Amino acid sequence: MKLIQLTTTELEQKVKNEIEENPALEQGKESLENESNEFESDNDEGDVNVDDYLSDEPEDFNQNYYSNQEENTNFQTKSSLSFHQFLDNQSKNLILKNSEKPICEFLIGSIDESGYLRREIDDIIDDLAFTQNIIATKDEVLSILEKIQDLDPPGVGARSLQECLLIQLKKKNNLKDSVINSINILENEFEIFSKKKFSKLSEKLNLSQEELKGSIEEISRLNPKPGGSITSEFSNNTIIPDFILTIEDGNFIVELNKRNSPELRLSNSYKNILEGYKNDPKKTKSQNQAMQFLKQKLDSAKWFIEAIEQRHQTLFQTVNAIVNFQKQYFLSGEEINLKPMILKDIAEIINMDISTISRVANSKYIETPYGIKLLKSYFSEGMKNKEGEEISTIEIKNMLKEIVDKENKNKPLSDIELSNKLSDKGYKVARRTVSKYREQLDISVARLRKEL
Repeated sequence: MKLIQLTTTELEQKVKNEIEENPALEQGKESLENESNEFESDNDEGDVNVDDYLSDEPEDFNQNYYSNQEENTNFQTKSSLSFHQFLDNQSKNLILKNSEKPICEFLIGSIDESGYLRREIDDIIDDLAFTQNIIATKDEVLSILEKIQDLDPPGVGARSLQECLLIQLKKKNNLKDSVINSINILENEFEIFSKKKFSKLSEKLNLSQEELKGSIEEISRLNPKPGGSITSEFSNNTIIPDFILTIEDGNFIVELNKRNSPELRLSNSYKNILEGYKNDPKKTKSQNQAMQFLKQKLDSAKWFIEAIEQRHQTLFQTVNAIVNFQKQYFLSGEEINLKPMILKDIAEIINMDISTISRVANSKYIETPYGIKLLKSYFSEGMKNKEGEEISTIEIKNMLKEIVDKENKNKPLSDIELSNKLSDKGYKVARRTVSKYREQLDISVARLRKEL
């Protein structure tokens, strides 16, 4: 599950680290001279059975579902050092117990690209138990989260905008009056502040107009999306697409990027040493210990190779299911042809858990004839239009954004007016649903869109 979540660049680093830590694992193809070697089984009680390592070679990874197009492996767009990598690197300096480190890693992996932890702590505790076999209390998770919130950028790991802004203010070295007033506003009168009812705010907190202005300016300089600043910082780096989709005569060809398919092998040197020990009839105690060490290293290397292969097969199954489900879209490139598709749809097609599909969709990119996109962007709920046709909510969101872009900014449309406009265009959407889509599109409420 952890390997599935890694981006292509993170996978390359993981493979590099594994090779450095385990001398029984090497990068490259198996040499032909070693493929014909056969060894007899030794079944003596208490001895090490090395036949698994000497004859059961892992298959070559250069299978037909990997891209053979060298130019694709070097394709570059944006952001190679990911936001999560940036946080992971910092987390190594946190003072944590060994039992807390995997919890910290899981929490960081749950933070979205805006820098927020938008999942309930109880849900995270359940996931830790079911997917990581880690039993943690709410106090333990909150304590580790508090340490993560001390990382850069300020505000990261917050569970709400209010908490994000407060974290940033409390990290300031100079707690001048305007900062103290700002903290007071956010802690005690956040709702009034968010509605921009400044006269009421001034009255409730007994602040002069000048003091209130200073506090508002202090808050306005904070970053409501701390993760966005890191994404921008690394925008000149690269993202390597995990999949390459080409279309030939209406047929789809989906390949895994070659950079996503490292060639790994078990060390011939380690296997030969193990063979030598096996054939020695007078093994000493130290030689038996050496055999156990070699076995452990080879076992670990073999497991890693198989885990990488399983990762590739899971990615390949998932992306093919998505492409086939959205066949009409990929043939035309028109978003109007995107079908409603949720994680459960793909999970049922390939008989995998929804959490696995989520991990693939949230972190993997596909290069298509229409550009490079995150797989997650193809998922959406469904809704029926006036003709009774099932349409994707992506189409409705695009129409909503278009209406807002064209509205009179001196008199912006309320959510009920936006609902009526969508209805006129054939999309019957309730006001509350419009409100939800507007928030997902990061569009402010009408009064905040007003321009003088």
